[in-house]
Amino acid sequence: MSRRARRHQRRRSLSKWLLIGCLVFALPAVGAAGVGAAWVLRVYDSAPALDTLRPLRQTDVSTVYAADGSRLGAIHFDTVRDPVPGRRIAPAVRQATVAIEDRNFYTEGGVDPQAIVRAGWRDLLAGGKPVQGGSTITQQLVRNRYISHPSDTLKRKIVEAHLADEENDRYTKASILTQYLNTAPYGTNGGLTAIGVQAAAETYFSKPASRLTLREAALLAGLPQAPSDYDPLVHPRLARERRNEVLRAMRAQGYITGRQGSRAIRAGLGLHPSQHYTRVREPYVFDLVRRELVRRYGLAAVRRGGLKVYTTIRPRLEGVAQQSVDACAVCSPDGGPASALASVDSSSGAIVALASSQRYSRRSQFNFAAQAHRQPGSSFKTFVLATAIKQGIDPATTYLDGSSPMTLTIPGGIPWTVHNAEPGKGTMSLTQATWNSIDVVYAQLALDVGVRNFAETAYDMGITSPLGTDADGRPCRRGRSCFVPPAAAIGGLDEGVTPLEMADAYATLADGGVRHRATTIAKVVFPDGKVDRPAAAKGVRVLTPGQAYAVTRILEGVITRGTGAGYTSIGCRSEAGKTGTTDNESDAWFVGYTPRYSTAVWTGHPLSRAFTGYGGPTSGPIWRAYMQAAQGQDCPDFATPARMPALSPLHGGRGAFAQARVIEPGAKDR
Repeated sequence: MSRRARRHQRRRSLSKWLLIGCLVFALPAVGAAGVGAAWVLRVYDSAPALDTLRPLRQTDVSTVYAADGSRLGAIHFDTVRDPVPGRRIAPAVRQATVAIEDRNFYTEGGVDPQAIVRAGWRDLLAGGKPVQGGSTITQQLVRNRYISHPSDTLKRKIVEAHLADEENDRYTKASILTQYLNTAPYGTNGGLTAIGVQAAAETYFSKPASRLTLREAALLAGLPQAPSDYDPLVHPRLARERRNEVLRAMRAQGYITGRQGSRAIRAGLGLHPSQHYTRVREPYVFDLVRRELVRRYGLAAVRRGGLKVYTTIRPRLEGVAQQSVDACAVCSPDGGPASALASVDSSSGAIVALASSQRYSRRSQFNFAAQAHRQPGSSFKTFVLATAIKQGIDPATTYLDGSSPMTLTIPGGIPWTVHNAEPGKGTMSLTQATWNSIDVVYAQLALDVGVRNFAETAYDMGITSPLGTDADGRPCRRGRSCFVPPAAAIGGLDEGVTPLEMADAYATLADGGVRHRATTIAKVVFPDGKVDRPAAAKGVRVLTPGQAYAVTRILEGVITRGTGAGYTSIGCRSEAGKTGTTDNESDAWFVGYTPRYSTAVWTGHPLSRAFTGYGGPTSGPIWRAYMQAAQGQDCPDFATPARMPALSPLHGGRGAFAQARVIEPGAKDR
């Protein structure tokens, strides 16, 4: 039969039954039977074609997984919907739904006129109060999919009937029932509305829809008509009565035997509520993943959901990281110091672990590893060192005066007084100054290489926080009016940096000068099957292999003979890093790397600049504990470059030959 013939047949059938309905129930409103029938057909024909309608936006659950495939949690908003194919829905659910919602489902068209008349007659006997719905499953489906805020009017029901007839012509009964079971509402609990039978099964019974028993299926089948009234967690007595009504309908229609029905009717509700959609493992990581999804794909895509998000987080390393920060010797949950650790895969920027000694709670969801901007102290000198090597300065043969305190004149004639942790160091090579973290030497070097230049190197290597301020004092990253203070060279930043961006920036050295943007996302599978793999993106070369290797060789000495010696070595030949301590020893850092992992550890007081300790003895042991467990016995060497940069001593630099004078001893190393 052609589509036009089917439409004509539907109009004749609809005319017959709706004319009866108008005569019995709607005659006073329409005026006369003939006029009523003509009006009904006119409204029916005026309905838009199904092809021209856009389905209402439905929010599906997005599931987040760790790198090993284990589930971390679900991203949702005010609804949880987890659509599944028909083969993953228990047959009892399909049978129970048809029995209670639409017993003629398999023999009718999209509309069941007899049910409309029957429902209207019962409503009339009840004094006009609606006691029974006349909508088929197909009508309910088109209402759920295409009609927002449906009004209870005859016109809307006629339009709905037209759409239901088209839906019935287009899809099989099995497909229509599956679509309905994935769009029907099953109640709101804890602020979340379960849409679809899969979400309902997990919410009420902690199991998938494929494993629902007869009594469980009957309970869920009874909910869509009045989810709030029959909510089993709120109104268990009414829910049981409704479930038993469904079971009696199934028995009457031959879906189950009398014995099966009697046994199920006597049984309790069997509820086993779960937190399947609200429980989250590693909440700090989970929040970071959600923010990155919004940044990469937009809020609209995340709201639509249906994503399968596979993260870079490795549960074993995450556990080791948490154990390491929990073992922090100076940390205290009662207002004392806290510690945070961020670790990335050196070759890809994939974030493998984030940990904080501050527990995630309702009162605080602040992620110190990814969100805490703190002064980096001397760990920032690495970017000045890298800039010097880029400019051809040889750290081994460049000697500067390390005497402290020293006052330098910076551009604009402004005096800048710099102190070491201990005064009176004398002349030393840049290599020695790096190992011993000499501020006075690095202050001079910053002027030699140019403040803007080392700031650009820091950005290129992975620092994302603004290092400067504009004329109005607002944070800025680049631009002619963006002023970066020379003190940034020794960690004197206005805003500070996070452990995560420091770990990512140092990973650039570990990977031979290639910068990879830190990411928590290995791949995302979209509802249409498209796959995006952010962690597999190619990096950007910002240093030559030789330049990166030259920096690394110097930073290896920090661990073996410098400020990190005795606190940080994990027993590998290829390990490098830098300590950092701020004024008054309020922030203690160690940032280090191997060819496999780059890891930053910060320790300090979250809400104050109180005393914490030096970076080496305070954060170094945390870094060591984590990296020893992460690396195991796998200690590959840093790749030796085919070509090293041509380096020479610095002569006539502004820093080394700037106006400088030794003044009285002063404050701690920054």
